[in-house]
Amino acid sequence: MRTQEPLKPDIDAKAPWHKACPYIQPIPEEDLRGTRKQPAGAMPALATGAGHEPGLYELLAALPSQLQPHVSRPEDNTFLQDMFGERGLQSLVKIHEWLQKYEERKPGPVLDRAAALAQNLSAELEEKAANGDIKELLQILAKPHVKSLLSVHDTVAQKSYDPELPPLPEDLDDDEDSVKIIRLVKNKEPLGATIRRDEHTGAILVARIMKGGAADRSGLIHVGDELKEVNGIPVDDKKPEEIIRILAQSQGAITFKVVPGVKEEAPTTEPKVFVRALFDYDPKEDKAIPCKEAGLAFKKGSILQIMSQDDATWWQAKHEGDTNPRAGLIPSKQFQERRFALPRPAATLQFQRISSRRSSGFRRSFRLSRRDRKTNKSMYESKKSELYDMADVPTYEEVAPYRRLSGAKHRLVVLVGPTGVGLNELKRKLLISDPQHFSVTIPHTSRAKKNQESDGVEYHFISKHLFETDIHNNKFIEYGEYKGNYYGTSLDSVRSVLAKSKVCLLDVQPHTIKHLRTAEFKPFVVFVKPPSLDRLRETRQNAKVISGKEDKGTAKPFTEEDFQEMVGTAQTMESQYGHLFEKVIVNDDLSAAFGELRLALKKVEMETHWVPISWTHS
Repeated sequence: MRTQEPLKPDIDAKAPWHKACPYIQPIPEEDLRGTRKQPAGAMPALATGAGHEPGLYELLAALPSQLQPHVSRPEDNTFLQDMFGERGLQSLVKIHEWLQKYEERKPGPVLDRAAALAQNLSAELEEKAANGDIKELLQILAKPHVKSLLSVHDTVAQKSYDPELPPLPEDLDDDEDSVKIIRLVKNKEPLGATIRRDEHTGAILVARIMKGGAADRSGLIHVGDELKEVNGIPVDDKKPEEIIRILAQSQGAITFKVVPGVKEEAPTTEPKVFVRALFDYDPKEDKAIPCKEAGLAFKKGSILQIMSQDDATWWQAKHEGDTNPRAGLIPSKQFQERRFALPRPAATLQFQRISSRRSSGFRRSFRLSRRDRKTNKSMYESKKSELYDMADVPTYEEVAPYRRLSGAKHRLVVLVGPTGVGLNELKRKLLISDPQHFSVTIPHTSRAKKNQESDGVEYHFISKHLFETDIHNNKFIEYGEYKGNYYGTSLDSVRSVLAKSKVCLLDVQPHTIKHLRTAEFKPFVVFVKPPSLDRLRETRQNAKVISGKEDKGTAKPFTEEDFQEMVGTAQTMESQYGHLFEKVIVNDDLSAAFGELRLALKKVEMETHWVPISWTHS
């Protein structure tokens, strides 16, 4: 019986290795080291043959001198010289050009069974008399790296790139669920998916996919998929918390075995929804959130883009303008309203008690409205109560970008703050700074006109019967009664100022703001708050408080009770109505507060702001 002789290499053992194997050619060592001699002042360049056009390396070498006329600063020129003269870059470019040469020649492999050849050679050499060269060659051929290199060589030579899949088992049940093997690479970013245990079957299911997260971007994992294994570890008998710990401890590639839940649906393009958050939220402090790590923290006034409202309890959102595509969990509007409902009435009643302490004197902004005299009935006892309003349950407000067009009416500027904080002083400084741009409303009164007064200048003088008729027809923003006479600010007086292309300055009680928040007025609400009690005692020691326009003769110095009431009222206003304030200014120094207010009003007129979406539909 004739046996086949092992493959023998048909090479000259004395020939250099690169000549014996024409498939591989060495790169000159002096080129890789950048030690080839070059003209003085020039960067090392790759030697080229006659007629060879300049390559990438020559182009990069010439760039610094070509760019020098366009470089204005010496440090920029130094940066370019250092970057293009970096040895690692030079070596990479040289390797690139050598590979290009080989690609042009289209070299073919000498043989496509180099690994088998090496194996046969080793077997034959072991039968030979051992000497130093044979031992060294056997050691080299036995190294794992050399075996892997030869194996890769054969794969490339044979162009065998397709993976070899194992055959399907013969005893496969036709009714058995199909299984997907999914491999994702995990970095510092969370995977962006939450899981839950099915109460009936006990299976571990994917509960939600966070929009923009790694799982969502892969498109391989879907809500409802059943999780069978994580990195080869079965999860049927594990709690969701244990699986989360396995994922948290895993780094790099993570392999999932899942049973698809439902058929994959084509992605639908939904319109972008933006909301302004009307409360602070920290998922770490929320005991109800299903996964604290998946939560999104935000502050009151933050603009959020809602990515998904599929879950009635937990929405998915991200901060507007955030480059991170992954969404986070936030409580839904309905869920947050239910959580906010219970503690709110106490704050409502507290503010009503505070705001009624100084009701004995008339104040300029007509603080005594009919709403203050209503019974303090809980706003949650009946939706018919005038105190009930969703503005008192601050959650989210859908918004859209808005910028005032040239020639359009200005936004109404509403100033809010406790008595004595300096609202009148700020309005007065604005009017003096630009009387052609800013203006105030002319109030209405039912009292008789005095000799030195003119109708439509100090007041609009109307009869008491007509005043009461206008009250009944809801024509007043605020009104009050003082010494038997009515005083009030009408909606028409605001419209009159805005029609003259002026900015209308108005100070009101905070509960009135929600009636002014319409597309017609688009109010910009500024809350002016006092500094600390110590600063009030220091800065307003010699100041006097004037109740209103009709009480100039009754000015009196501030008392300690006035300071405490001012701070207490401001805190309650901000707590209950802070979600309606677009700007908060601390009036510690009148000049500084005026400058801050003036700058804010300029931005309102010139820049784009987020406003309730209903204001943009008018």
